[in-house]
Amino acid sequence: MTDIELYAPGSVGEVTTGADLASLVLEHVDLDDGDVVVLTSKVLSKAEGRVRPAGATGRDEAIADETVRVVATRGPVRIVENRLGLTMAAAGVDASNLPAGTIATLPEDPDATARSIRTAIAERTGLNVAVLVSDTAGRAWRLGQTDIAIGLAGLAPLESFAGARDGYGNDLAVTEPAVADEIAGAAELASGKLGGRPLVRVRGLAGRVLPLGDHGPGARSIIRPRELDFFASGTREAVVAALLGDRKPFGQPAGTDEVLDVLDRLGLAWSRVAGTLLVETPDAASAQRCALALHAYGWLADPGVPQTRIRPE
Repeated sequence: MTDIELYAPGSVGEVTTGADLASLVLEHVDLDDGDVVVLTSKVLSKAEGRVRPAGATGRDEAIADETVRVVATRGPVRIVENRLGLTMAAAGVDASNLPAGTIATLPEDPDATARSIRTAIAERTGLNVAVLVSDTAGRAWRLGQTDIAIGLAGLAPLESFAGARDGYGNDLAVTEPAVADEIAGAAELASGKLGGRPLVRVRGLAGRVLPLGDHGPGARSIIRPRELDFFASGTREAVVAALLGDRKPFGQPAGTDEVLDVLDRLGLAWSRVAGTLLVETPDAASAQRCALALHAYGWLADPGVPQTRIRPE
């Protein structure tokens, strides 16, 4: 059993533009080899000068600036993919722990900043620590929020158990704990949201810290690629995307058996003729229905009456 210690100093004070974050860490916590330093993203944003006036439209403009793709919109709530590849409410734009009337956008490159802080600490002290940048995010299937890692250096973000067996002899095929996110969530228990404690030292994980010079793949490496994302669009947005012919949110094409099953469920008869799949579409309405269904499954359809030819994209 590993004993893990979390320490969040309460005297960090206000961070201003241009702050030396490695110095901030060294001034407020005593470090040992193998410690993990967790900094909230807000500290990086302040140091990078990424705080701006909110004004009447400033928040909307900031969200637009940070947005790469809109995932879902429900009233004033926007879930988007931001420029860091993260899918978040309001692109991560936030007004908490800031002077009234201001907002902050996420740091420019949290992985790069984590690497630079780790390197600076090693150069000044000779110590090998890992550095993690945390931010708060919601979860699609659960209420509430938790902190996740958006920047990382000196630590593998995932631990793969593929090929291992549990105590009952069962093969662990897909078990892969998100270690970096687990550390970020644990650190938030010590830092809290309202106590002005944006820095946490995590002790007891030395066995996970990578050797100096090896920063690991960073936090960006664990963002799920869109083609592997089952929920890359909101439900309303997926319907509209299908009608517009936008294939990007639907991921990899489904297998033949899955496509034939959905045709059966829709009551559309199909047949194979000389290696070609043909669907019986006796009228324009059934041809359109077939084309839309196949579109959602990543297949191409050549709508026709009385038959539609289909194939994987």
